[in-house]
Amino acid sequence: MAVHMSRVLSNFPRNIYILTTKGDGSLASVTSKTSFSSEKRGKIPKIYTKTGDKGTSGTFTGERRSKDDDVFEALGCIDELSSALGLAREYCAENKHGFIDKLEQIQCVLQDVGSNVATPKTSAREAHLKITEFDPSNVNHLETWIDQFTNELPPLKNFILPSGGKSSCALHLARAVCRRTERRVVPLVRGGDMDPEPLKYLNRLSDFLFTSARLAALKEGHPEVIYRRISYEAKS
Repeated sequence: MAVHMSRVLSNFPRNIYILTTKGDGSLASVTSKTSFSSEKRGKIPKIYTKTGDKGTSGTFTGERRSKDDDVFEALGCIDELSSALGLAREYCAENKHGFIDKLEQIQCVLQDVGSNVATPKTSAREAHLKITEFDPSNVNHLETWIDQFTNELPPLKNFILPSGGKSSCALHLARAVCRRTERRVVPLVRGGDMDPEPLKYLNRLSDFLFTSARLAALKEGHPEVIYRRISYEAKS
């Protein structure tokens, strides 16, 4: 048996999987560790590895690619999206919104999206694909939440601008980052490097963030700013 150890996401260095595979590449066992014991090492593990100093980074399959590769561009956007969601969640928590747990759950699912991105099919074995397979039911959960939130909102009759208080604006910002993340994932799906389900999730997530932003504004009593065409023509 061969043992392959790798990090699922380079920006979460303590998320480590140890794969034991058979000679034919099939999965024998998987061990997940959040970190190696400092007692065994005799010292606190360092956050930096220096392996990326020459402009390359490793995928979950062990392949080295340039840091400007489509895979790492997508991973960076996913990380940025999760960070934007973390900020939005803090604002929403201050206002005691009832969907804080959903935002946290989404951040966790984004880790799974990242794991799928970080496992290019062109270099992955079956053992890798089994671990990073994306659960399509995540999309269904988002659709259910969108429908629930929509039922609480007044009909949308105009284009609105990102507005409605800090919680709402932060969610709109996360929505914009989500759209960019989706665009970065499209080439990977089109090229056959990853599954289409995470792309569906990102597409639905932007709709969820738009709806939750409107709901946050409503709950906080902040008006949404309506788009209007600006004209600089001289008034008579």
